[in-house]
Amino acid sequence: MAEFYRKKKKICQMCAGKSVDYKDEMIMNKYVSSDRKKILPRRSTGACKKHQAHIANEIKKARFMAILPFVK
Repeated sequence: MAEFYRKKKKICQMCAGKSVDYKDEMIMNKYVSSDRKKILPRRSTGACKKHQAHIANEIKKARFMAILPFVK
């Protein structure tokens, strides 16, 4: 009989106390796909709904300020 296991739930990093700022390129690259530079979904980042919206806004700010590219 197959045993099933529960996948550990991802914890939102912003709820844990870490911050995301549009000026920090290294942190912003974690939330953007490597090949097409698209914003990763919540299921991939593990962020809650409120903080995923914040991440998206910060990425858009960084793109506008030419810190992150729109496409590769």
